[in-house]
Amino acid sequence: MTSRMTGRGTAGRPDQQPVRIRRATPRDAKRLTSLVRNSRAYEGPYAPMVAGYRVGPDYIDAHEVHLAVGEDERVLGFYALVLSPPELDLMFVADAAQGLGVGRRLVAHMTERARAAGAAFVRVVSHPPAEGFYRSVGARRVGTVNANPPAVMWDRPELVFTVTP
Repeated sequence: MTSRMTGRGTAGRPDQQPVRIRRATPRDAKRLTSLVRNSRAYEGPYAPMVAGYRVGPDYIDAHEVHLAVGEDERVLGFYALVLSPPELDLMFVADAAQGLGVGRRLVAHMTERARAAGAAFVRVVSHPPAEGFYRSVGARRVGTVNANPPAVMWDRPELVFTVTP
């Protein structure tokens, strides 16, 4: 799956490169871990949640982990879909690729993978600032997951993507 993303920018920027979504391999673990730990979405009060987070090779082998890469093989974003029960466990878009359609492409790919696996829905327990994005790509809010200190210090929106057959 390769297509050219459109938008304003200059050559070499993510919005001017072909983007390919591919299955992650254990060799991608360090790059995915780096993307998570360096995400501006988790600055300030959210920083402790990802400070020691690791996307390990075993996690990549066990789940549907797919990444979006640019022509230069730079990681633009990724998601991890757990199939039993269906849940979007992780989704990150690189700071430089925010607002360029990478997240929308990843969600579309994720719902196709869920559909192919026979899922009727995909649950998302969202990072609070990401709720608006998920709703803009078709998720609907179904509740709130309460804080669970010390791991998670804030309530999180619970959303669902309906996956049509």
